[in-house]
Amino acid sequence: MATATTTDVTDLSLLGLMQLVSPALPIGAFAWSQGLESAFELGWVNNETELGEWLSGVLEDGLGRCELPALARLQRAWADDDAETVAHWNDWLHAVRETRELSEEDRYLGSALVRLLRQLELLPETLPAMPGYVTMFAWAAHVRAVPERQTLIGFGWAWLENQLAVACKALPLGHTAAQRLIEQQRPELVRIVDQALALEDDDLGPILPGLALASAQHETQYSRLFRS
Repeated sequence: MATATTTDVTDLSLLGLMQLVSPALPIGAFAWSQGLESAFELGWVNNETELGEWLSGVLEDGLGRCELPALARLQRAWADDDAETVAHWNDWLHAVRETRELSEEDRYLGSALVRLLRQLELLPETLPAMPGYVTMFAWAAHVRAVPERQTLIGFGWAWLENQLAVACKALPLGHTAAQRLIEQQRPELVRIVDQALALEDDDLGPILPGLALASAQHETQYSRLFRS
């Protein structure tokens, strides 16, 4: 098996990444908005321009400082068969979730990915306690021999597509507007991946008080389409 840190993307590893980030992956990611639905309800995000600003902010101070650098560390730990480091970053991700809904999303998607990988006979011999989605995504990318950088780009792309799918249902946002936002965010995603790969451990941690407040408000929102 090729290592997950090589720069060459083989046909099989590319297909494995496409499978992992596909909206058709049966883990239920479509059910979560990560506080975005609440931002619509509160009037914080009302149109295409404001949504682009929201996405840029979450990408810069959320994924770029939390999920993406942790994902890289987890993939390296899986490749090194370092169960202690896998458990450390899995626990760290649980600890930095600022609301019940954000914590549940990571745990539920992680559990769903565990079930899927078990059915595909792709589970590792040892799992950390309560493996989260990022942890299992890192394992799935490793076992598919996806290079580290492409793993981060794929994870970020899946997040972006899911956020725009939320907006198309709940804002509402037209599909052409969603494509304009994709064009806007693609270079931002590449830049944030570079930033995430350069961060030291002490630099990690989300800086998103607005998203945390939106997610907390969503827990008691009267009418909603999504679980977060």
